[in-house]
Amino acid sequence: MKAIILLSGGLDSTIAAELMNREGLELFAVNFKTPFCLCDRRSSNVGCGSNARRVADALGIELKIINATKDFLEVLKNPKHGYGANMNPCIDCRILFFRKSKQLMEEIGASFIITGEVLGQRPMSQFRRQMDLIEKEAGLDGLVLRPLSAKLLPPTTPEKMGWISRERMLDIAGRSRKPQIALAKDLGISDYPCPAGGCLLTDHVFARKIRDLIDHDELDMPNIDLLKVGRYFRLSENAKLVVGRNESENSVLSLLAKNGDYLFGPASIKGPVAVGRGAFTSELLEVACRIVTRYSDRNEEQEAEISYRMLPEKAETTLVTNFLDDSQIAGIRI
Repeated sequence: MKAIILLSGGLDSTIAAELMNREGLELFAVNFKTPFCLCDRRSSNVGCGSNARRVADALGIELKIINATKDFLEVLKNPKHGYGANMNPCIDCRILFFRKSKQLMEEIGASFIITGEVLGQRPMSQFRRQMDLIEKEAGLDGLVLRPLSAKLLPPTTPEKMGWISRERMLDIAGRSRKPQIALAKDLGISDYPCPAGGCLLTDHVFARKIRDLIDHDELDMPNIDLLKVGRYFRLSENAKLVVGRNESENSVLSLLAKNGDYLFGPASIKGPVAVGRGAFTSELLEVACRIVTRYSDRNEEQEAEISYRMLPEKAETTLVTNFLDDSQIAGIRI
């Protein structure tokens, strides 16, 4: 019997994969890539895929990584079932992934889908009512097996048909990870880099930045990449500025800057790199320079010499300016 398992590479999906592999199923793993996964902070381009690859290879399971970014961003703009506490459209996200899994299931001739979901673990998408809603809207009624909580849920088609043993399923529920950690030890699973997973959209600061992009019709990957780095300022309806907080962020911002962007930095003292994107007037260029001055190493000096240029031009303009004070900055920082 062939089944698809949604594999993030986190603790729960790793346990589910191990348990179902022992059932003798032919498993086919799928991992969905979005820009907001926190499972692998070391590589934003790979996200959870590297963890999923490691688990799939260890179990000898074929893995397909699907880049769902384009569809996910459309969901993010206007989710049918709304957001969680911040900008996390958890129900619509899950429906999207389930629908894509169903398509893959039909393509490869699989009979059902397996997830590492735990009843009651995530408040927006893993309570019984939401689980039922997600399955129904994805067209997967009775075809989603959650082995970690299966004994607490109605029998699924795989259980009713005898494809797997309900008796060997588990009854884990709630937000504590202690049962999974203990079970992982019993199963010989020791390498799980993101025991609880995570999503940037649940972070209230990052969520405000995403809301700003949506409100200004600027939600795309180049702008999202900028949001992940540095301090973010909305200078006007059509212009924004991102200022690095350390040497590492300065390097990243220099790489993210594209043709048409302005690149700012202090001319003769240490300080941040900043990227300005959008329509900059002479007044906004001065405001940007004053923000960069605020975060530069001025000692007790009131002014600094700030250089800027519009990419790809090499010629720089230099402006000596004082700094924008914190009360002014508070009004434009997102």
